[in-house]
Amino acid sequence: MLMVSDELDEATRDRMKQRSEMLSKEMARMLQELQHAFDCWSPQEDEPIYRMLVCLKPPHGHTFCLEPGTVADKSRIRVELECTCTAQPTVRPMLCFLHNSKEQLRKKKPSLLHTLCTASYLDVHKTARWFQDLVRENKAIVRLLRSRYCLLTVLPSRRSCKVEIKHISGITMLIEMSLAVQLGDSDIFMSSQGREHIIIPSTTWTLNCAYAEAKFLWLMFNQTPDDTLLSCLQVCTHMLVGTGFSRYTLKTVVMHLLTTTPLSGWRRTDFLLRLGDIMRYLRCCLEEKRLNHFFFGNEKIPEEIVLPPALERAEPFNLFQHLAQDPAAHEQAMHEFEELQHWLTVQLFF
Repeated sequence: MLMVSDELDEATRDRMKQRSEMLSKEMARMLQELQHAFDCWSPQEDEPIYRMLVCLKPPHGHTFCLEPGTVADKSRIRVELECTCTAQPTVRPMLCFLHNSKEQLRKKKPSLLHTLCTASYLDVHKTARWFQDLVRENKAIVRLLRSRYCLLTVLPSRRSCKVEIKHISGITMLIEMSLAVQLGDSDIFMSSQGREHIIIPSTTWTLNCAYAEAKFLWLMFNQTPDDTLLSCLQVCTHMLVGTGFSRYTLKTVVMHLLTTTPLSGWRRTDFLLRLGDIMRYLRCCLEEKRLNHFFFGNEKIPEEIVLPPALERAEPFNLFQHLAQDPAAHEQAMHEFEELQHWLTVQLFF
């Protein structure tokens, strides 16, 4: 805690206070610039990290190919070289990784196959280290932060780039940048972000629908009569804290309801009805041990959301498969739901 000496005159203390408030506002503006990458309905005290997707594009002479060639929850990304002999030269003649001699290529930067790959597959760990070095060495970012009285520290991470920004006022901001490869021109990505407590190979990338989900929810926010949808998400997310249910489970339930109920019903006068719908849908899914992934084979996805053809044709993917395979986990989930239902009733009516 910063203490101001009593020996300072009142005018000096006022100037210091004004300067501190101004710096705090600058930091707040920086936070707002990142707000687009953060679920606006997620309580910040429960989720203090701003998460962003950084889209990777293959450099000239390279292509990214999804393996096994179709969309899955986990996949590898094969890096292939392509001929650039017929490419239009820019400033100087373009060397081709496939057809120029090794002697000629020595003057050219090595291909991704020799820097960021393991056995021809894009390596998450190597790519994350490369990106972390880029952030550390970016002098423009460092100068900008210093001008705002901030200190940037890149934190250890094997599958992403985690950055801590400390402001002179004491405010700390954590940013996690996950690397991602876009699937064609769709709103779906393969991401470097792993699953909690699950160790996966360094060449494994996981399906990431965060951009498509955010795009869908903003579309719904614009089409519903008022902010009831946002309020429902905020209330339900708050009550999930400390339970075994994830925010992703809640978000999936709400997204399914938005495509099966009239959007005109998401208004303030129907707030309690919509909360009841959410709880009933979740109970039904728990009893059936089945909650379908929103984007797998769902014919009710709005046309504004661009999905890869393979995902449109895919069989439904059960997010509650673990409950179907583990009776003890299912029993625990049902018990937690009853407690959740009781807590919500007490909060709303007593």
